Amino acid sequence: MKNTKAIVSLADDKYFSLLIELINSIKNFPESKDVAICILDAGLSNDNKKLLKPLVKEIKKAEWDINLPDYKIQGREWLKSQISRAFLPKYFPEYEKYLWLDSDTWINNWEAVEMFYKGCENNKLAIVQSIAPGYKDVGRVNWIFKNLASVKTQNYKHAKSSGFSDKIARKVAFAPHLNIGVFSLQKNSPIWKKWQELLKESLTKGRIFGSEGLAINILVYFYNIDTEFLPARYNWIASHLLPKFDNEKNIFVEPFLPHNKIGILHLAAGIFVNGKDMRLDKNIRVEIKQTDGKKILKSLRFVN
Repeated sequence: MKNTKAIVSLADDKYFSLLIELINSIKNFPESKDVAICILDAGLSNDNKKLLKPLVKEIKKAEWDINLPDYKIQGREWLKSQISRAFLPKYFPEYEKYLWLDSDTWINNWEAVEMFYKGCENNKLAIVQSIAPGYKDVGRVNWIFKNLASVKTQNYKHAKSSGFSDKIARKVAFAPHLNIGVFSLQKNSPIWKKWQELLKESLTKGRIFGSEGLAINILVYFYNIDTEFLPARYNWIASHLLPKFDNEKNIFVEPFLPHNKIGILHLAAGIFVNGKDMRLDKNIRVEIKQTDGKKILKSLRFVN
């Protein structure tokens, strides 16, 4: 039976180990046989591509799908990830549904994959807001004098530096940030074209990094594209709030009752111990709580 669903990721040599772990976490579930794994190459060595080839369906060279001046790129080929994810139907046209997973994610519970594919039906964007019970800081401001404050949220700063109007910047300023490291869309969704157009506008004045996420946040919160907001556990960003570990079920779970199983664990922004990032050093451990109340030192990387 032909695969109509694809999971797509991108990596260079720096994140190759993480990419392999992501792929292994996908293949850890029998349901993965019905999903094609497709990879965008943003700087993989020939040796690593040889190791990768038998594990995936397709590998395509990531391109600069929007023309940018060299002074913005500065040789950073991995920045193609900020653009190419908005053009997935161009790279892999044979699939009907796409689930994008950053290479620093891995699948902890297959339910998340199924919900993303279901969520993007009827041409909707399926995505997760970066907010969950227990988050203590959802937007930064600098208090200048009494009731006067300067807005410092991620969306607001980036929108302003990219030349968007005050009206747009204010609209997205305190909206819960949408993390574009995990999302799903159908092949024929009109959102692709809208995203590409707004991304090009963002890149005209703004920086490359984060541009694709800014465009999605503006599309959702200002232009009100049809969106399916999925639970935080389907894109759990560990740097925002550490999960707990259920030692009886041997799985990461949300830190608060009823301890739902985390679907996709995301190491975005890194997990640092003594200046070392867990994404680059698998030996790094952090102290987390178990559901039985005990504390353990544990890596948040995928282990077969």
